[in-house]
Amino acid sequence: MVATPMARVFAAEVGLSFDRLALAADACGRPNVRRILRVSAPTSLAMRWLIPRLHRYHADHPDVEVAVTTVSCVVEDLRGGVDVAIRRGVARNDLWPQHHVVPLLEDTDTLIMSPALFSRRPIREPADVEGHVWLASETRAGDWANWLEAAGLQHLAGRPRQTFDHFFVTRQAVEDGLGIGIGPMPMLEIDIARGNLVMPLPDIRVARTGYIAIFPRQADPAGLFPGFVDWLAAEALRPSGADSPEA
Repeated sequence: MVATPMARVFAAEVGLSFDRLALAADACGRPNVRRILRVSAPTSLAMRWLIPRLHRYHADHPDVEVAVTTVSCVVEDLRGGVDVAIRRGVARNDLWPQHHVVPLLEDTDTLIMSPALFSRRPIREPADVEGHVWLASETRAGDWANWLEAAGLQHLAGRPRQTFDHFFVTRQAVEDGLGIGIGPMPMLEIDIARGNLVMPLPDIRVARTGYIAIFPRQADPAGLFPGFVDWLAAEALRPSGADSPEA
């Protein structure tokens, strides 16, 4: 069933009404009451980039509880009680007319494998990938084809792969040494810094659409939502693995 244009407009206005209620409640709340910040992010980004960094935000904002919900695909619907959303996309306000849109993270793909597998069967040049099992994800279906083109190995694009439904499953299989995969940076920088993964050919990278942060246009410029987005942007500039908690 497809929503009519009028239904979409009505839904957007209802969503804005809830946003305004949330903003009013935040503005009128007592200063000593613990505040809840509702953040929505793609699953892998939340697991490998956002959540490992939240301890720093909590240290500076002990009165704020960050409630993270995840989405398995990029969706445009921001209703449902979301204060700040992280999505893959371009920072164009005309695409989100009722929201502020802030560029957050660039995204590039590169080859990843486990340190143990690299020790047993190292990859020194692109052609060495032929001796390995290739692991792929349904949610990132074009990653291998794009990387092979960048590596000059287009003729191998039809080679069989072991495919999982979601990237976080593929990443775990790569870490376990079951094969090699294509992974996004800087999302996996924490895994590289901890020694869970290695990049055997780091100079071969494929640029992808990056991530943006979105929050209601009615938000107080000095309030909780813009402040959290500023913190996200600052985190995106931090060196990989800096002050990350132990795995």
